[in-house]
Amino acid sequence: MNGLGDMELPPGWAWSILEEVLAAEPRAITDGPFGSNLKSVHYTDKGARVLRLQNVGDGVFRDERAYISLEHFETLNKHEAEEGDLIIASLGEVLPRAAVVPKLGGPAIVKADVIRARIHKLVSTKWILYALLSPQIRSYTASRIKGVGRPRLGLGEIRGLPIPLPPLNEQLRIVECLEEHLSRVDSAEADLGGSLAHIPRLVDGMRNSATRYVSPTARPHVSWPLGKLSDVLDRIEAGKSFQCEPRPAAEAEWGVIKVSAMTWGEFRAEEQKAVPSSKPVDSRHEIQPGDVLVSRANTAAHVGAPVLVQTCRPRLLLSDKSLRLVPRAGVDKRWLLHVLSSPFVRNQISRKATGTKDSMRNISQRDLLDINIPMPPHETQKRIGDSLDIEVDRIGMLGTQLRLAQSQARRLRLALLGQAISGRLVTHEATDEPASVLLDRIRSERMGQGGTTKRVTRRSRATSTAKDVPPPPTSSIPTPTTAVQQELPL
Repeated sequence: MNGLGDMELPPGWAWSILEEVLAAEPRAITDGPFGSNLKSVHYTDKGARVLRLQNVGDGVFRDERAYISLEHFETLNKHEAEEGDLIIASLGEVLPRAAVVPKLGGPAIVKADVIRARIHKLVSTKWILYALLSPQIRSYTASRIKGVGRPRLGLGEIRGLPIPLPPLNEQLRIVECLEEHLSRVDSAEADLGGSLAHIPRLVDGMRNSATRYVSPTARPHVSWPLGKLSDVLDRIEAGKSFQCEPRPAAEAEWGVIKVSAMTWGEFRAEEQKAVPSSKPVDSRHEIQPGDVLVSRANTAAHVGAPVLVQTCRPRLLLSDKSLRLVPRAGVDKRWLLHVLSSPFVRNQISRKATGTKDSMRNISQRDLLDINIPMPPHETQKRIGDSLDIEVDRIGMLGTQLRLAQSQARRLRLALLGQAISGRLVTHEATDEPASVLLDRIRSERMGQGGTTKRVTRRSRATSTAKDVPPPPTSSIPTPTTAVQQELPL
């Protein structure tokens, strides 16, 4: 039912919707204030917290802070969020995205595009959280998201999100089991992220050691003189500024590279814009395979950073922000690339770069030519270039394997959530009060307070005829014929 394909519920479970499991109180679900009720002028350095989209991580509360005065909070307290409430993002690429509000140490409200849902005490808020994050519910919501460019899931749709509901005791057992497994995934992802953060430092260390620089102030190898970049270059060639079309050049057109073509340590020929056909072109500025390029204007982290052009489409030109370094005869280009990428040289370029904003720094040709570099013999340059190519490639392969492991961890997280919402993580206890009884108790409480509730058709082992969303995804995690808690491999 509820558009979840052929998904069956275990014994004692029942289908519900989010609105039906809310606390029996007024405004148990609400969005944030709109329009002039909350504007930038209302924000202060302290006071009541404002919970925004930035606070709603994927199952995690992000401690991004914004405040309004306590006086203004009193005028907006119908949007209040408290510890233990569920906050749901109604705007974003992946929906629903939700988190549980932690202890904040003071009052808080939600902003527009953040929904606050207060779950009934007979239902586990964390169970609802994990259900909303599951691949089944996200598949269901995918066809209900509105908007192009700014995907949105409205409050009405969020109220009606289908929730498979186990008995309360089983909810608690599933949450405990699920969080035990997820904590191991979290730990693995943290280790993988930390290892990936070391990859650039490994490359830097390799380049420094191979050029005999242990630190920015260390001397080169005793037998190598210290020279200038000008000693190994025949010349520097600069491109030309064009008023380009706001689109990439077609195959038969001339294009000019953008700064982003030289930003990520490799040449990206697709980062270019079309030259108007009416503009004259100097073919001497055409980029060729084997060129060593640097950007004379870029962010602080990338100004002067080199790339070696491996392949390049024809009719692609240097821009006024790009420089071509033409080495002297006998100078190994790969050695030159690694030297210019080493921390010793990068630190010099950073000191010489000018500009008041880190978003766009500049280095002149004269300052670039004045950079200090070690000067090994030509034959040694080639050996260094060969060795560094091999080692940097190995480090790159390590980075690829780490990113693959990250992707596998994300898939494992989704598989765990999918197994949890399908009732395959823990044992079903026949003595647990059925979810249908639990829902009747919530409905009776709400009706006794003069409220109304939507009645949802519910049954265990239910099969929907709706086909708009596929059934739960298959997983690499074993699925026994009898539901017992499993030790899942990480």
